[in-house]
Parts: sequence; C-alpha cells; structure tokens
Amino acid sequence: MPEGHVIHRLAREISRIFGGRTVSVSSPQGRFATEATRLDGAVLVGAEAIGKHLFIEFDVPEPRFVHIHLGLIGKLVIHEMGAARGQVRLRMHDEATAADLYGPQWCRAITTGQRDAVWAASGPDPLRADADPARGYERVRRSGKSIAALLMDQRVAAGVGNIFRAEVLFRHRIRPSTPGKNIDARTWGRIWDDLVVLMARALEVGRIDTVDEEHSPEAQSRPPREDRHGGEVYVYRRAGQDCLVCGREVRTSLLEGRNLYWCPGCQRRTRAR
Repeated sequence: MPEGHVIHRLAREISRIFGGRTVSVSSPQGRFATEATRLDGAVLVGAEAIGKHLFIEFDVPEPRFVHIHLGLIGKLVIHEMGAARGQVRLRMHDEATAADLYGPQWCRAITTGQRDAVWAASGPDPLRADADPARGYERVRRSGKSIAALLMDQRVAAGVGNIFRAEVLFRHRIRPSTPGKNIDARTWGRIWDDLVVLMARALEVGRIDTVDEEHSPEAQSRPPREDRHGGEVYVYRRAGQDCLVCGREVRTSLLEGRNLYWCPGCQRRTRAR
C-alpha cells in the first residue's frame, strides 16, 4: 500500500497540472461512469491529501469531491495523453496530459460534509502543517498495544505505513513491542519530528531514504540497496541481513497481518535517544 508521501505527491501533481482548468472526465472501465459524466467538462479546482486519502475537488454542485484511496493494489498514473490502457476506473485529461486510476480500494463522489467527516476521523498527518501530534499521542499513551502496531493506526499518524514505521523505530532504537502506554511524551515527540523530516524528504525526492550519511553505501563501501521500493533503509525488507549499525541479523515477524522488521541488537530501548 502506498505510504502517505505518495498520495501527497499525487495531490501536488494533479493540482499543478489540472488545477483551475477544464478537464475531460470518463470511466473507461464503466464502474464510475455516472459520476464521471456529471464531472466531465467541469473545472478541476485542486487536489489535497490527508494520510492515504486523496480528494479531488471540482467546480460543480455537491457532491463536488472525488475521494480516492488506492488500497493495496491501486495506482494513479499521470502521463502524456494517449489512449486509455487496461481497466481504467477514472480518467482525467486536458488533451495534453492524462491521469488514469487503476484498481483503487475507493473511488467515489462525495459531498463537502462527507469529506470533512473523513478528515475528522483521520489522525494527524506528518506532512501537513496543521497536524497536531498531541492527538496521536492521546491514543498512544492510553493503549496497551505495541508502539509498532499503533504507528500503523491511521488515527495515530495518518500516512505512516510499514516502511516509515520500521525505520523510525530503528532510528530511535525503540523496541517495537514496547506498549504505547510506556512511550513518554518526549519519545513520542522525537518519533513525530523524525517522521516529519523523513516523509517530507520522501515527498520531495519520490523515494524513502532513512539511512544517515555514516551508514550510506559510500561510507560503508557496500553496494547500494536493490529493491523495487528503492531507497536506503536500515531494517525494512532486510530480514536475514546484517544490521548496518551493529552487525547483528535483522529479524522479521508478522504483526497484525503485516511484516515487522527490527534489529534485536540496536532496538532495546523504550525511550528515544
């Protein structure tokens, strides 16, 4: 599932390319045909994201938003105009550029009130300037669930996925099994501030890099990481490999249906450094 920086990046591109312009809207696949017909020829006002939710606003009477959640297999591809290929749920174009949506978990037309309800139900988003990390901490400090599980709760930190979860815990040497109620406010503040930095960097460069310069391939004279997710990371999808810091074997286990990665040598703390 794409992490939050991917959705924010898509929102930024849609606003940059189509914002304030009249667009053609269709549903080649047919599952969004009624809604697409209503939006066809309207002005696309802009797009905005919170967590993993994307909202595209049109200058039409309510419902004026298209709400998209990519889920596990969805993708939104922006490319030079050409014929639609494959099962395209939603297509937006301006004769020069097209945005094609494939296999989303959600693609629905919603009202402003419905958009606001999704917004209110979401946790603070590290990529938004209006985020209040204290809202997330209120859930953390009252919970007996592990901090690793809580970081995947979109009501705690919207947009954080498996990669950012694993990496931020490693960077602060926090044991993933630490109960949320044992995470003090200072530690949560350090986790949050690091997520803000890491996710903002990913938004700008289009990939997730979490490794400090001293542990980079150049500094350690090692080959760059080869993985379809790209980026240099400490533990994510590095199970069985040596930790870049202490040399112990990186481990993995299943936690609430998702693979968790950590280093048993480095991650022994319950408080951030």
